Amino acid sequence: MATTTLIPCGDFKTSYAKDTTIFPTVTSRNAVILGVVALLAAPLVFDNYWLNLLIQIGYLGIAALGLNILVGFTGQISIGHSAFFGFGAFASAWLSNSYGVPVALAIPLAGVMTTAVGLVFGIPAARLKGLYLAIATLAAQYILQDFFARAGWFTGGVAGTIAESFSLFGFAFDTDRTFFYVVLAYVVVMYLLATNLMRSRDGRALVAVRDHYLSAEIMGINLTKYRTMSFGISAFYAGIGGALYAHYLQFVSVEGFTILFSIQFLGMIIIGGLGSIMGSLMGTAFMVLLPEVMQALTDGLSGTVVDRALNLKDSVAFLREMAIGIVIILFLVFEPDGLAHRWKQIKAYWKLYPFSH
Repeated sequence: MATTTLIPCGDFKTSYAKDTTIFPTVTSRNAVILGVVALLAAPLVFDNYWLNLLIQIGYLGIAALGLNILVGFTGQISIGHSAFFGFGAFASAWLSNSYGVPVALAIPLAGVMTTAVGLVFGIPAARLKGLYLAIATLAAQYILQDFFARAGWFTGGVAGTIAESFSLFGFAFDTDRTFFYVVLAYVVVMYLLATNLMRSRDGRALVAVRDHYLSAEIMGINLTKYRTMSFGISAFYAGIGGALYAHYLQFVSVEGFTILFSIQFLGMIIIGGLGSIMGSLMGTAFMVLLPEVMQALTDGLSGTVVDRALNLKDSVAFLREMAIGIVIILFLVFEPDGLAHRWKQIKAYWKLYPFSH
């Protein structure tokens, strides 16, 4: 069977360090650098509508990557990720509002605070698996939701709270065109950190826990330690993403962090590809753009022959919500490895073309 690697023939790795580089080829490294440089010009090309979508992909992609480290790389499960996302949003707003902490510093501090909360729930959850672990994370979701509604000193209660705009050296990043660069910087840094984590001893231990926990334990890997660590890392990424979300909207409300939002996070990593760093961003982009495509489709169907023949009327608008569930099911059935796997197959096909092997 043909391999999916795109390493050119004769490109041999002569050391372990070269075999664990971030980018497998010089071409892939240059392509990523070129992509980041091209994104720097996005505010000069796109209007606020497209910049808004790119910013959403950015902060949601950071949070989805954290969930993928927990679910895809460590083999755990969490259906309470949106609660940690929300905690990071409220924590950053609370630090900047109550203590005057600059937003640039409040965002990473919110990530650290969310990590502590994730570890609190991760310690008991680390000894559970399967359905019991899913119920434990569901409990975390509802506990934090209730905390958000009742802790007026921290979240503003049901009324929500104001979040200051991001500023650095006296310059306010309070528009889509300026805040885009803040999100882009965090995406690059957080994805590089995750990539390097997976190349480290701890990252390989997380993958070993996922692949076969009994074998990992026999090899001396502390299962409780690494399962708890994965919850902490996942919460840190969720906290950073939530903090960016808060300072982008400049308002945080309790209603935004429901169990349905957690399911959407799961949908992002399933569609993008479990255990794939690149897939986390691809799945997030897919989930953010899918409602926009469906909105355009429903607007096009409204009042047409199809609308009148099927007597859809106002039900056309619900196609937007239905599409998310349908797409997740289709990916689980026909593409369980996600978009990242499909992208690798496409690249391998063009490398081997016109040969079939």
